[in-house]
Amino acid sequence: MPPTHPPGPGRRTILRGAAVASGAAILGGAFTVGSATSASAQAAQPYLYWRGSWNARPPSSPIQVLATRPSYIVVHHTATANSTNYSLDHALALSKSIQNYHMDSNGWIDAGQQLTISRGGHVMEGRDRTPEAIAAGRHVVGTHVANNNSTCIGIENEGTYMTTGPTQGLTNSLVATLAWLCGAYGLNPQSAIRGHRDFNATACPGNVLYAMLPNLRNAAASVLTAQGMDVDALREPSGEGPTYPPVPDDEPEREFYHGPGRGADDFTR
Repeated sequence: MPPTHPPGPGRRTILRGAAVASGAAILGGAFTVGSATSASAQAAQPYLYWRGSWNARPPSSPIQVLATRPSYIVVHHTATANSTNYSLDHALALSKSIQNYHMDSNGWIDAGQQLTISRGGHVMEGRDRTPEAIAAGRHVVGTHVANNNSTCIGIENEGTYMTTGPTQGLTNSLVATLAWLCGAYGLNPQSAIRGHRDFNATACPGNVLYAMLPNLRNAAASVLTAQGMDVDALREPSGEGPTYPPVPDDEPEREFYHGPGRGADDFTR
């Protein structure tokens, strides 16, 4: 089933369904890099399923898009069941259920995260206008890391990773997605890739996935290096760095292993 491209100017030319292969794979837990075909940052772009693929609802309020680039890429887990259904249909249904929960239960304007990866390795657009913003070097403000949403782009990874790790398919896609975002925004993977718990009082993205972050950073850097990019020359995050802000009283309660998505200093839901 190919990705569905919702109508709208520019979408057809920004991403054309399938991405250019990066030559990267993770096999049996070991990261390997094949021959690079391009030094372009966009070469690391994964195959992305648009909101139309999962029948997304329109946002309830206008999406905020900043002219500035994000400083951090935040890895989350969804804190949902570790499903063994790796199909595309399941992945698209996951995106729909996340949006419904975020809008109907949390009162947010749309899905909180910018991107979602299923346990089958399918990568999906989350918050509206995300692919266009990435392609333009801009930042769609989400609702996923309290008081830091203006500087962080978030990836929700399906599952709960407190005591077990993600599937190989999810891990492969996560590396490709991290490399794509680092290349698109000119971010150094070693300093830009963080876990949710680096910003808020939460166990997200789970003990096991959090412990994988050093290897994920190295893997993303290897992809970029294979594409001819000088990782050491990429941008370091600006500002004070991650903080642990208080969360508003009206922020919905969640299981501690997922944590807060919105803070008092966030100007959007």
